[in-house]
Amino acid sequence: MPLLRRLAVSEVPAIRRDPVDPKAREIAEPIVEAVRVEGEPALRRYAEQFGELRPGAKLIYQRDDLKAAWDGIGDDERACLLRTMQRIRAFAAAQKATVREMSVQIPGGKAGHTVSPVEAAGCYAPGGRYPLPSTVLMTATTARVAGCSRVVVASPRPTQMTLAAAFIAEADILIPVGGAHAIAALAYGAGPIAACDAVVGPGNMFVTAAKSLVSGRVAIDMLAGPSECLVIADDAAKPALVAADLLAQAEHDPSALPALICLSDAFAEAVEKEVAQQLAILPTSEIASQSLKNGYTVVVPTIDAAAELSDRLAVEHVELHTEDHMELMHKLKHYGGLFVGEGAAEVLGDYGAGPNHTLPTGGTARSYGGLSVFTFLRVRTWMSVDDATEAYEMVSDGVRLGEMEGLLGHAHAAKLRLREPCGGVIAPRVAPNICTKSMNMQRERLHIAIPKKGRMSEKCVKFLEAAGLEYTRCFFPLTSPFFPAHFPHMSHPPLSPYTTGIPFGIHQTRPRRCGPRDESADHDRLPARGGHCKVRW
Repeated sequence: MPLLRRLAVSEVPAIRRDPVDPKAREIAEPIVEAVRVEGEPALRRYAEQFGELRPGAKLIYQRDDLKAAWDGIGDDERACLLRTMQRIRAFAAAQKATVREMSVQIPGGKAGHTVSPVEAAGCYAPGGRYPLPSTVLMTATTARVAGCSRVVVASPRPTQMTLAAAFIAEADILIPVGGAHAIAALAYGAGPIAACDAVVGPGNMFVTAAKSLVSGRVAIDMLAGPSECLVIADDAAKPALVAADLLAQAEHDPSALPALICLSDAFAEAVEKEVAQQLAILPTSEIASQSLKNGYTVVVPTIDAAAELSDRLAVEHVELHTEDHMELMHKLKHYGGLFVGEGAAEVLGDYGAGPNHTLPTGGTARSYGGLSVFTFLRVRTWMSVDDATEAYEMVSDGVRLGEMEGLLGHAHAAKLRLREPCGGVIAPRVAPNICTKSMNMQRERLHIAIPKKGRMSEKCVKFLEAAGLEYTRCFFPLTSPFFPAHFPHMSHPPLSPYTTGIPFGIHQTRPRRCGPRDESADHDRLPARGGHCKVRW
């Protein structure tokens, strides 16, 4: 039986899945809640329960502790960690330089965006099956380049190398705990550990479940699952290199996925043979053998077919072992990280070539990118409007949109900022020259008939107040009927700021005195001088 099962394209299972295991979430939720409510006591309790801390042991490694670990490792180890950190730092700095503050002109002013980091970053590095100082470098160094003023690392059972990596990555502290309780401490704080603004880093299913629970309270990078690597190879590729890369992925975890897409049965057989030979002498063969059962080989007729299948899967790591790898690179759309050419081994990405090794899994590469300096940056917009006259059209649109949506407080707030091109504040919108074209507004009053009391009366009064008009209420018998208002010069009747988009009209009647009913009033003509003006709602 082959170590990598042979599948047809139609048999390849989708890897898109819910990143959070329901059972893991059920276990993680009370742990996260306990740390949120109780703080340090709960954190210590779970750390002791899971064998991460002895009772009364140190909960925080300060900078002096990290420095002591750095000083205690060999020169070669220090040089390796330093060079790796510098490559990660250089790449992150180059990424950051691509995002700049900017501003553009808008009507009456300017708008733009600022770029600033979150203040505090919480960086998780697994420490279970293997200690991962490389993840400490990948997360904490990137946070520092982004400009985070406080960086906290959490890693269970840290080795001296992990502590040394935290020192050179410029972490402020390291807490030697892991799992859901560590994520909760980073997100909510626990005793002397202050809450962070972003929580990042890979972990097991309980770490992922906890990150899903605190997401929203803090920023997270992604909900990552078991690691994946897909190799696309043509017949010119080297079977030994392909097999070595597949096994490097397989030794990560029993749930890891190693997969191969190639162009011939002969190449598939050659890789299978190499996998068997290398596995036999691999010290981590026990774990690798388990994850090989998750993997497969698929033979396709063309490179285009290989690219199509790769994009359907959207795998975390994609290696290109093909002669035309640069051309193929530009055909691919969905992947977490791309390793182009046989020299670009995925393990070099793991160990600090520059790009981050914390990448989306489970098909989520269709929607997310990997951890980067951008994870810790906030791009926030601003606007300034200083010239109300120039902003007239924009503000008018704001009024109209508020009315369209029925958000009349929005419309009113915008309306108060309207300025005519010649200056003054615009009163609530009315048809120009209706009822007032021949009136001397300095000497004559406009009479508006409204109900004496009730809801309609209240709306009319609110309208007058919103218009900024001075008014005096008087009561007299009203015998004239309402007529539809006509605005032949307008595309639509004006709207009141305090109605739900119901048009009102202004209709002027022939001047009349308060007194006996006058049936001879002519309501079909507008008088030369102002009479009673009535609002129709």
